[in-house]
Amino acid sequence: MKILKEWLCLQMEKRSGKKMAYQKVNADQRAPGHSQYLDNDDLQATALDLEWDMEKELEESGFDQFQLDSAENQNLGHSETIDLDLDSIQPATSPKGRFQRLQEESDYITHYTRSAPKSNRCNFCHLLKILCIATILFIFGILIGYYVHTNCPSDTPSSGTVDPQLYQEILKTIQAEDIKKSFRNLVQLYKSEDDMEISKKIKTQWTSLGLEDVQFVNYSVLLNLPDPSPSTVTLSSSGQCFHPNGQPCSEEARKDSSQDLLYSYAAYSARGILKAEVIDVSYGMADDLKRIRKIKNVTNQIALLKLGKLPLLYKLSLLEKAGFGGVLLYIDPCDLPKTVNPSHDTFMVSLNPGGDPSTPGYPSVDGSFRQSRSNLTSLLVQPISASLVAKLISSPKAGTKNDACSPLELPNNEVRVISMQVQTVTKLKTVTNVVGYVMGLTSPDRYIIVGSHHHTAHSYNGQEWASSTAIITAFIRALMSKVKRGWRPDRTIVFCSWGGTAFGNIGSYEWGEDFKKVLQKNVVAYISIHSPLRGNSSLHPVASPSLQQLVVEKNNFNCTRRAQCPETNISSIQIQGDADYFINHLGVPIVQFAYEDIKALEGPSFLSEALFSTRATKIEEMDPSFNLHETITKLSGEVILQIANEPVLPFNAIDIALEVQNNLKGDQPNTHQLLAMASRLRESAELFQSDEMRPANDPKERASNRIRMLNDILQDMEKSFLVKQAPPGFYRNILYHLDEKTSRFSILVEAWEHCKPLASNETLQEALSEVLNSINSAQVYFKAGLDVFRSVLNGKN
Repeated sequence: MKILKEWLCLQMEKRSGKKMAYQKVNADQRAPGHSQYLDNDDLQATALDLEWDMEKELEESGFDQFQLDSAENQNLGHSETIDLDLDSIQPATSPKGRFQRLQEESDYITHYTRSAPKSNRCNFCHLLKILCIATILFIFGILIGYYVHTNCPSDTPSSGTVDPQLYQEILKTIQAEDIKKSFRNLVQLYKSEDDMEISKKIKTQWTSLGLEDVQFVNYSVLLNLPDPSPSTVTLSSSGQCFHPNGQPCSEEARKDSSQDLLYSYAAYSARGILKAEVIDVSYGMADDLKRIRKIKNVTNQIALLKLGKLPLLYKLSLLEKAGFGGVLLYIDPCDLPKTVNPSHDTFMVSLNPGGDPSTPGYPSVDGSFRQSRSNLTSLLVQPISASLVAKLISSPKAGTKNDACSPLELPNNEVRVISMQVQTVTKLKTVTNVVGYVMGLTSPDRYIIVGSHHHTAHSYNGQEWASSTAIITAFIRALMSKVKRGWRPDRTIVFCSWGGTAFGNIGSYEWGEDFKKVLQKNVVAYISIHSPLRGNSSLHPVASPSLQQLVVEKNNFNCTRRAQCPETNISSIQIQGDADYFINHLGVPIVQFAYEDIKALEGPSFLSEALFSTRATKIEEMDPSFNLHETITKLSGEVILQIANEPVLPFNAIDIALEVQNNLKGDQPNTHQLLAMASRLRESAELFQSDEMRPANDPKERASNRIRMLNDILQDMEKSFLVKQAPPGFYRNILYHLDEKTSRFSILVEAWEHCKPLASNETLQEALSEVLNSINSAQVYFKAGLDVFRSVLNGKN
């Protein structure tokens, strides 16, 4: 057989006129894995015939110089030919077969000590043809895919990574002119006595924009409304009768300003007539009441009270405890910017701490037991204008001396006796919320709630609700334009337009109580768009301590795109509006952007508790181009998108610990235990931040289960700071200050003031205990979170 192989080889060389390199491989030199079929004589003879045919074809095609140099120059007697390179003759793992191996290893044939059979050359050409066809089809596939991708909506899911460019692509479609048009359209609807017309308009618009499952959520609640006959104040000395705005009682005056007269009242005040002496209590602070009670009997008298400095409900509770029977409430012109002239302006206040008064603490749904609570205080409370106060104290107006405003004061040596008549009616009315959402892609059970409010019939006819609704609608329009092209946020965004806000945030409270169990577990953050334009000189963001860093970053980024970038002070203070329930009952972090008047910020706090009849023309005067509306929309929108789409929630644990320590600074009694506990809280927060949050923010170290655990801890951080009970008007969430001038825990401030004249300090000890337990709860919470992560890590190891 060997002689026959050599003879055939010589014959082929003679026929072709070319020298062929031929090397035989002995059986004992073959690799152990060599196929037994290679030894078959018939197969080898067939291979030689094919080699001859292939060589002839190459000659005819002009490939005379084609040869295998490695075979031509091989030394058959060299000892290295016995040691085969086993790695180089392993079957190719590439799906393209042996041709791929030839491309990847240039010396593949050189390593292979047996000459390549010519059948492989034939296979080489065949594979080359197949590869060319496959390449052409592949290129066509790419072109078709590109065409389909560019002409059809993409269903690409969220990548789970931060993409600022994506956010800017959404926000750049928000335009001031669109917000202005929406505002003006909404203003045309407010005159309706039925607020369902406004609710229907909002629902229709949100649905047309593509928001999912937009629906009404209605609650039958107890509203305290003004009586058809306005309240009056009569001077006993002269018999003169005045309406709350200072105008004399007459039919003509009623016709000229009937709406203003009717809606100048305190919702849920006691009703009736009271004739008594007026006692000036200034702002109604604890010190004011102590001073007055030393010189006068205040039982069943009428307090002349300035709004501001402390929550109204708290001051009324002090007056009620002191024994007063009535209150005339007003705003001193000296507390307002000079550009504001509220002398004849009337206003409304609500004495409702929140929700339906007839179903306190539980939702007002069908079948719920209703308590009989037509009034929430024993005091007769009536808001009046500054001009009426001037008439009561026989002063022509608030005087100015050397450009300094003289506050309104009733002389101590004068006695004023008046008769006040408060008339209201209580009725069951339907309050409507409008709710829609965008379902999240990867965490649909985690909610970012965005809340505005709309006009409620039978309340004051202010117009800031139209700004609020126009802003939230503008963001929905921008967001849904991206959603329609296939993108979705990671977490669900819920949009709410609340009803009944003026009466004590009734719509948001009832909805929160109705879905409390779900919201406690699933709500991540609340973005408030309550009253976005109260001035035009200063941007005034309010945020939870855990979100302040995010707000600073967004505000600074926004400043780089504006010509002016005034310094912005971000704080955690009590605010008005529907965020109340989410802060004080759910412990949810919040953010709110609003423009204020700088001078108003310098004055007393809590003046915003008064609800004035702000006209649409006034809002357009403050922001004629609606650029301020656009700025608030974009800032709020960017925060919403980042919270909804960040893999790790952008909350800062250390900032909470620092806020606690800052609240305990200064000369404060009995705080050594609190300081020690606050120090331990900071240590735990720093460990949590460094050991868990920093690695989680690195995409290379992320694990989905650890991210979920981490986010669950982050979203519940503030719940530890909800105290069981707080003074009326004070937040239960003690991370929030009364105002920017106070940097201490509000319940401790109140307790220290309350206990100054008392020998017993039980109130102070209770407040200290509440704060201590809150700090300890937060410290244990962070420590438990660290322990859980370590246990999981040790279990994997």
